[in-house]
Amino acid sequence: MEQKTRIRAEDGRQELVITREFDLPLELLFKAYVEPGIVEQWMGTKVLKLENKKHGSWQFETTDAQGNRYRWNGVIHEFAPNRKITRTFEFEDMPFGVQLEFLEFEQLTDGTSRLSMHIVYESVTHRDQMLRIGMAQGMNMAHNRLQDIASKSE
Repeated sequence: MEQKTRIRAEDGRQELVITREFDLPLELLFKAYVEPGIVEQWMGTKVLKLENKKHGSWQFETTDAQGNRYRWNGVIHEFAPNRKITRTFEFEDMPFGVQLEFLEFEQLTDGTSRLSMHIVYESVTHRDQMLRIGMAQGMNMAHNRLQDIASKSE
């Protein structure tokens, strides 16, 4: 199956540039990132906190098949509805370090939109670790679910 979510990782750089075009109006794409009930569906996780505002914070949790609990969290630094979210992202109790994420939402047509993500890691090593654990495939699968779930909420 084609990977619709594109990830650009240049050698020696501590960043990723991720893009995905959706068959969704801009407002629905943005809503899928800020409405806890929709986030839980496409990410397959529980939203413990999601304060969509400047200086707001967020925390998500998931449990694997063996009962192990994983949490990740961050702070929202910029929140511009239907345009941009700038936030930190940190896995709790994991050695990946904090990353900085710039999410930009763009309308292409009345029924299509694009998400562009620029993620900056603490080091090239941390970025490469994320790619090795299957982050690209996981993000593509999650974005596929986002497309399906948000389409049904129209």
